[in-house]
Amino acid sequence: MVKREAGLRFDEMSARPPFERLSVPVRIRASKPDAATLGRYGGALLLLPSEPLAADWQALPHATALRHLFESRPRKPGDHFTLHVGERAQTEIAVAIVGRHASPFDCLVVAGRAARALLEDEPRAVLLLAQGLGREFQSEALCAAVAALQAAAFALPRFKTRATPPRLQRIDLAAASAPQGLKRALASAEGNNLARWLTALPPNLLDAASYRRLLQGYARRHGLRYEFLDERRLRRLGAGAFLAVARGNASRDAGIVRLSYRPRGKTRPDLCLVGKGICFDTGGTNLKPHQSMLEMHTDMEGSAVALGCLHALRSLDSPLALDCWLAITENRIGPTAYQPQEVVRAHNGTTIQVIHTDAEGRMALADTLSLAAAERPRAIIDFATLTGACVRALTERYSGAFTNRPATRALIEAAGVASGERVWCFPMDADFDSDLESPVADVMQCAVDGKGDHILAARFLSRFLPAGMPWLHLDLAAGLRRGGLGHIGTDITGFGVRFTLELLARDWTREAARP
Repeated sequence: MVKREAGLRFDEMSARPPFERLSVPVRIRASKPDAATLGRYGGALLLLPSEPLAADWQALPHATALRHLFESRPRKPGDHFTLHVGERAQTEIAVAIVGRHASPFDCLVVAGRAARALLEDEPRAVLLLAQGLGREFQSEALCAAVAALQAAAFALPRFKTRATPPRLQRIDLAAASAPQGLKRALASAEGNNLARWLTALPPNLLDAASYRRLLQGYARRHGLRYEFLDERRLRRLGAGAFLAVARGNASRDAGIVRLSYRPRGKTRPDLCLVGKGICFDTGGTNLKPHQSMLEMHTDMEGSAVALGCLHALRSLDSPLALDCWLAITENRIGPTAYQPQEVVRAHNGTTIQVIHTDAEGRMALADTLSLAAAERPRAIIDFATLTGACVRALTERYSGAFTNRPATRALIEAAGVASGERVWCFPMDADFDSDLESPVADVMQCAVDGKGDHILAARFLSRFLPAGMPWLHLDLAAGLRRGGLGHIGTDITGFGVRFTLELLARDWTREAARP
């Protein structure tokens, strides 16, 4: 067995898991802010419509300076600008112009730009206010701004010799009462921050063994049941698809983690969240080229998003009993790595002809889905950075959705629109299966030519679930995008937490279970 050098460890300050600092505290300030009040803040984020009324200006501190700069050139929805106010110009105001009919995605985009501009000066406390947007839309816009500030204030792992801790300590929201949806916005922001932090860790810090230890510590801290199915146990269970991928690893640390959250009185899971946790993907025997391998430490983002969803739902005291199943391994090259044309048997008895070792995600997920389904949940959602074909189909602005409940496609896409994490439902017709017919096994792992691979991957995964079990597969094409997406300014977007909370708020599990 090869023993790795210790290198960096989680007990270093710069790599310590941020479980207790995933968000900045938000408090409601009911009194109307004046210039003196504003002067006590290092910064303020102001949301305005594209055509404020005279009464809107009169309600704002430093109205003359704000209005002058606002009207100094034509402004349109989506624009933002900043100015310094006060006796010593000590307070920076970032103004975000929000269209009255802006989509949730557009609200997040402009709020994100303004939040990042505001936090460049590293204020310790920020005042958030909105004027002239209308009561219902104002709540949505304020929640978008809270999400944007939380994302911009959160520090991803950095390992510079001189680390700079985040400065923002408090967000005060100027409103008579908490806007509708604030609690969910904060929960989803924490889940997203957790997902992004995990995904950003370098592969010498987050390998299969350290990931497992981190999850065990997380479960202990948050009162979750933790179970680890190691390779020996998976071998007894017949999880040959997962074990094929893990075979090339230098050490025998791979396995499947199960985290369980149970509200009072619940025993059986209502929902299983399943995540692909490939900590590093070389491609295996079918080795990736340099550029394709450079970001492969992020190939575990599906598992990080599943964990982020669990975190958010638990913090909201969800009535759903949840299991989170994380398929954690690496996909390495070496003399013991699995090879094309092998035939392996999965947990549910299905035999698989291996075609390409870089299609490892669907192999690891196949057994994980089968094990999760054996617990008889009401529904399953899985998350995976699974195929380049989905990125080519949608770019990194949307993620792909696949479900065995076509009647819920409109609900799924509507949840994407409402959350600002947009998804597109692809077809799942049974005749696609003809492209995966194998002459020697029950199914081929993938097609040889790769055409429509995102759809074929979903059809492959569907074989490892009972026909009657509602299932949604998210291919996270938007998980990694240069310059970020929506309100997220980092390349790693953590896409999926906001979407999942919105989907469950629309009771997808119940709708999907309808006959």
